[in-house]
Amino acid sequence: MPLYKSLTIDADTRVLVWKNTETLEELRAATQLKELCQNRLESMKSEQHQKGFLGVRMLLQHAGYTDFDLFYDDKGKPHLTDGRNISITHSYAFSAIIISSRQIGIDMEMQRPKVVLIADKFVGNEFGFLNKENASEYLRMLIIIWGVKEAVYKMISRPGMSFKQNIEVFPFTAESGEGETAFDFEGVKATVPFYFMELEGFTLVYCLGI
Repeated sequence: MPLYKSLTIDADTRVLVWKNTETLEELRAATQLKELCQNRLESMKSEQHQKGFLGVRMLLQHAGYTDFDLFYDDKGKPHLTDGRNISITHSYAFSAIIISSRQIGIDMEMQRPKVVLIADKFVGNEFGFLNKENASEYLRMLIIIWGVKEAVYKMISRPGMSFKQNIEVFPFTAESGEGETAFDFEGVKATVPFYFMELEGFTLVYCLGI
């Protein structure tokens, strides 16, 4: 399938989304992997995970990069060899990346009811503006909040950061498409904007730092 979505956030920041409709063989033929990543791909037992992994490489190619331009630091955070920042996510049929010289984070989540069961694990002050009586809106809001906190965690990349204690999402609505979030952990503290959209039963969220 062609690129599913391309968003130019500003002159320096792009979001790219891929929907994996190809066969695994088609994706393999369309991408070239360095040996480390080839070995990683072959170790994956799930075809879905393999497709998500290769979907990210397809997005890299659309952005003018290859797998050889991508590397990970000792905390598992991805980087590009030209010094620009990248954040990566994949969920079921979708893969997405965001590239910028700014600090950035991205996450994509399927809108699944089970998030309601674990809300207490990642929601703190946010309960103050959530409406539990409207079940569909409550689910949408929880998915967005979870995505925001995942995106912040990827952006900061500091082990031990608590979604509930160290990251707060300020009041927003499910129709707004944007909001603000703050984090405070080990001397790293800031308030940054986040943006979100819903795509075929999934929620895409990205945060923009300095």
